[in-house]
Amino acid sequence: MWVRRSSLQHLDSMLTGYAVASEIHDIDERFDFWNGGPFSQWLWKRLSMAYPSALGWAVEIERAAEEAGTHPMEMFFSLLDEFRAEQGGSRSPKEGCSP
Repeated sequence: MWVRRSSLQHLDSMLTGYAVASEIHDIDERFDFWNGGPFSQWLWKRLSMAYPSALGWAVEIERAAEEAGTHPMEMFFSLLDEFRAEQGGSRSPKEGCSP
């Protein structure tokens, strides 16, 4: 998948656009990537953050990746794999993460 500048903030925008379009077209699908949603709540604990970030998951992963000296997109997909594994593995669209 191509994401402009390999930016997680751009990926976040794309995922949000997908979720909004799904709602507009009455597609009943759970979306884990809203700020404050299941992925964010899991991430704050995973990154040992004392409180939720108002900046969102994309910014916090980019910050963590910079501190770790790794590529943010790689870190995102590693974290996503961990999140999915802890949530019971791969789920159907109605039950979990959207693409």
